[in-house]
Amino acid sequence: MSKSGSAPTINDVARIAGVSKKTVSRVINRSPLLKDATRQKVEKVIAEIGYIPNPQARALALRRNFLLGLLHDNPNAQTVLNFQEGVLDAIRDTEFALVVRPVDRHSPDMLEDIRSFLELQRLYGVLLLPPISENDELAQLCREMGCGYVRMGSAALDEAEHLVQSNDREMVESVIDYLVELGHRRIGLIEGPTGFRSAAERREGFLSAMKRHGLDVPDSATAQGTYRFNSGVEAANKLLKAEPRITALFASNDEMAAGAYHAARERGIEVPGQLSIVGFDNSPIAAHIWPPMTTVGWPIREMAKAAALKLVDPGSDGASPSCFPARLVTRDSVAPPPKEG
Repeated sequence: MSKSGSAPTINDVARIAGVSKKTVSRVINRSPLLKDATRQKVEKVIAEIGYIPNPQARALALRRNFLLGLLHDNPNAQTVLNFQEGVLDAIRDTEFALVVRPVDRHSPDMLEDIRSFLELQRLYGVLLLPPISENDELAQLCREMGCGYVRMGSAALDEAEHLVQSNDREMVESVIDYLVELGHRRIGLIEGPTGFRSAAERREGFLSAMKRHGLDVPDSATAQGTYRFNSGVEAANKLLKAEPRITALFASNDEMAAGAYHAARERGIEVPGQLSIVGFDNSPIAAHIWPPMTTVGWPIREMAKAAALKLVDPGSDGASPSCFPARLVTRDSVAPPPKEG
């Protein structure tokens, strides 16, 4: 019981346990970022004085529900799913729940639609996937509404507290270095769609590495896709009909790379004997296709978990990093180029 004889409060728990009010809140929300000794001490005080947390009252005081929103307009369903799983990793065993909301980035009403959604749901915070995460007006809208937000991207889009990012440009440069070391000189690129920062970063990494190695990139060696399988087929057909034919191909995501497999097979071109292919994402399709695909592993699930923790537990020092290096996952779709006959 508190000093006044009324029901004990969170302040009473903090005072008796000798910790901050925020630490008590983390114990109540089952944050995974606390030391066991601290957790046990606070839980003991809670039990001894009979403190009962009231999530509805706390939500009312904050004028927020214990909901995180995942907003996306992403054509890659696997990316969305992986990100969702990472968020659930972070909020499991807490009071938080996840609401997934697809949006249309091409709609002139997108910002107003999102504003209405935030007002209706009273979200605790939102997680923004590319390409809408690259929209500065959307970030500003979140700030104006007092809604926490974290943006996922392929470059530094915001301050660290509002960002999880990968090193796409650097990793694509590493892919080209790897292919050149094996002897490839005619390397093609299937780009991602216009309007995606990831597509731009990966293109710049490709062009930078090719220039560094003194290799030409004729128009016939690049083609644009949409991050979907069919666009990979179409783009690869364009690249593979040009002469002299490319001996290696980097596709800006695995789904388009799988389309390139299909185009090569239809043309009787052996992978990797006559054409090496590298994708990006390390999605399930990369491991399941034959031969298994060399790709860049993007730590989407880890990024998502960190993004969620930035919202639900922002005070944890060092708990939620902002930069997540990708890695090259080598499999069987890459080999030295065929010898010129």
